[in-house]
Amino acid sequence: MGRTPFSVSRDDWTLHRKGQLDQERHRERVRQAIRERLADMVTEESIVLSRGGNVFRVPIRSLEEYRFRYQWEKQPRVGQGQGGTRVGDVIGRMPSQGGGEAGQAGDAPGVDYYETEVTLDELENLLFASWELPNRRPKDRRDMEVEQVQFTDIRKKGMMANLDKKRTLLEAMRRNAREGRGAVIDLKPDDLRFKTWDEVQKPETAAVVLAMMDTSGSMGTFEKYMARCFYFWMVRFLRRKYRRVEIAFIAHHVEAREVTEEEFFSKGESGGTRCSSAYELALQLVEQRYPPATHNIYPFHFTDGDNLGSDNARCVELVERLLEYSSAMGYAEVISHGRESRLMDELRRIDAPDLRLFAIRDREDVYRALRSFFTQNRQVS
Repeated sequence: MGRTPFSVSRDDWTLHRKGQLDQERHRERVRQAIRERLADMVTEESIVLSRGGNVFRVPIRSLEEYRFRYQWEKQPRVGQGQGGTRVGDVIGRMPSQGGGEAGQAGDAPGVDYYETEVTLDELENLLFASWELPNRRPKDRRDMEVEQVQFTDIRKKGMMANLDKKRTLLEAMRRNAREGRGAVIDLKPDDLRFKTWDEVQKPETAAVVLAMMDTSGSMGTFEKYMARCFYFWMVRFLRRKYRRVEIAFIAHHVEAREVTEEEFFSKGESGGTRCSSAYELALQLVEQRYPPATHNIYPFHFTDGDNLGSDNARCVELVERLLEYSSAMGYAEVISHGRESRLMDELRRIDAPDLRLFAIRDREDVYRALRSFFTQNRQVS
């Protein structure tokens, strides 16, 4: 009599999710690679000059798995030393990319890169995760309210779109249990449960950002691009996270004027520089349109620091007046060559914890300035 064949098996349901787990792990590694390149991507021309396009191709270093690499550089032995070594001894060095000396062509393979598609929403989620307007204080503005919907109750009648599936199944299971059936056999109209909501109103503090930019002849291509990169991300952050924040755009040379957003990001001018004109206009807007009693005020100024020497004392006086009204104020100076300006030296003498000063010397400094300004802790660079 033959034996009945049988098999012993153990269901490992993680195998069924292997593809999904690999995809999630890959996406996390891509996000990590993007986090490490945020300082470069903030000034990426394909993103900033697109003015809000949807999808971008970003070069990212190849994401290799950990593995044993045998016969590296075709050594006579694999995975073992030659003896006689002590802790701390250098037993080998990685060759330079390309394998060539400085100024010479190499014949060895380099590091692989590939391009991945990143949406602007994904990039903003990573960039704005911990940003907020600093020192935002409650103001006496009763008419500034935000309506929110909160699900607060469960009822037997409602719209099918608001059907609570979990509670419906639980109710059906209870009914079947009472009737002596241990499993859900059918659903009856009396089992349906619907979520209901209430409209909740809460006050939201109003705020205004006074974006000032030097557009004089001394602002070269690099200086203007650094300023526009900063303001590009600032505008997107404010409009994504806050419903009650206004932005006033001010461009100046020896004279200042309020401009549209389109003019602010695209129009260049010439002439000399008198930074006090921008501060005078900012104070005028505060007094006429954005009273400190109802608004948190955030002035921010980008310039190359090449200001009229006789104007510096006036600038310091106006900055001190603006600080009396402001929750925080920022001043950024783009330095393409040389050292910080005399105006920066004068502003550093102001003893005000809410005045944040930034020196922009390269592209990565734009990201540092953004991250530093939009935090609660004061960080001066």
